[in-house]
Amino acid sequence: MPDVREALSEIRSIRGHVARYTEFRGYGPLTLAGTGVLALVIASLQKLWAIDLELEPTRFLAMWIGAAAIALTSIGIETFARARRIHSSLAMQMLHAALEQFLPAIVAGILLTAVLLRAAPQSLWMLPGLWQMLFSLGVFASCRFLPRATFSVGVWYLATGMACLAIGPNAAASPWEMGIPFGIGHLTVAGVLQFGYRRDQE
Repeated sequence: MPDVREALSEIRSIRGHVARYTEFRGYGPLTLAGTGVLALVIASLQKLWAIDLELEPTRFLAMWIGAAAIALTSIGIETFARARRIHSSLAMQMLHAALEQFLPAIVAGILLTAVLLRAAPQSLWMLPGLWQMLFSLGVFASCRFLPRATFSVGVWYLATGMACLAIGPNAAASPWEMGIPFGIGHLTVAGVLQFGYRRDQE
C-alpha cells in the first residue's frame, strides 16, 4: 500500500510538472477581447457621468471593481470550459498552474486598494497606474506557458502604469487612464492568443 501511495504521489508530481511547462490554451481570445471593449465602455460612461477619482472615489472604485469582477467571472467560466475541452486529463493541473501565476497579482491589487482607501485616500490617484503595473506582473508570470508575444502585453501594462504615475494626479481625472491601457491591452492579448494558438495548430 505505501508503494501505491508513493507511485500515485509521483504521478501527481509528474502531471503537475508537465502542466507547468505545457502551453495553456484555456484563455478564450473572444472573451478577452470582450473585456477590452468593456474597459472602453466603462471609461466612456465615466466620462459621460463625470466621475472623478479624487472627488468621488467610491463611485470610481465601484465602477471599475465591478467591471473587473464581470471580466474575471466571464474569463474564469470560459477558461474552465476550454481547459476541460482542450487539455482533458491535465485540465485541473493546467488551471491550477494558471491560477498560481495570476492570483498573487489580483490579491495584491485588492489589498493595495483597501489599504490606500483606508490609510492614504489622498494617494488614490495612484491606483490606476499601480493596478496596471500589478497586472503586468501577472502577465509576465504567465508568459512561460502562453504564446511568446504575450511578453509584449506585459511590457504594455508596465509602461502605461509607469506613465500614469509619472504624469501625476492630473491624469487621474481622465477616464482614459484606465480605458486605454486595459482596452488596448486586452484586445492585444486576445489577438496574441488567437494568432498564437492558430500558428501552433499549423
